[in-house]
Amino acid sequence: MTDPLQPTLVIGLGNPLMTDDGVGIVALERLRAGWALGSDVTLVDGGTWGMNLLPMIEDARRLVLIDAIRAGGAPGTLVTLERDQLPRYFSHKLSPHQIDLKEVLALAELRGTLPPEIVAIGLEPADAEHMGTELTAVVAGRVDDLVRAVATRLRAMGHECLPLTPTI
Repeated sequence: MTDPLQPTLVIGLGNPLMTDDGVGIVALERLRAGWALGSDVTLVDGGTWGMNLLPMIEDARRLVLIDAIRAGGAPGTLVTLERDQLPRYFSHKLSPHQIDLKEVLALAELRGTLPPEIVAIGLEPADAEHMGTELTAVVAGRVDDLVRAVATRLRAMGHECLPLTPTI
């Protein structure tokens, strides 16, 4: 198990005005509201912040990105991409915020400040091209699975991560 005192930054990404592209923000807020996390975990609504995320990313030891991830699977499929898979993920543009994040990560790497451990966890979108403030039914139905996957990863990193209400 890794050192739990190392800070981990969890960033929810996406545009909540573009249907399923907002799933990262929805999942982050559900994680914030429903889980007790250790003080060594910081949750950030990254939305479409772009370069404004750089200082926070550079200060983190670990980085967890929550987002809609187009990986070619069925809508609602849970997708986990490890650090070495991220360039491929960013080469298939899903939404405008990804270009900014790709540049932020590249700049942090160039500066030697990119966290050594990075993972992107998300859901395959059904629709991220049309304007709308609601997730599609198939993606909305999998948000809790996404949040549990993030919680599982945080626990594997050595962090305290407990549901506020017991699961049955």
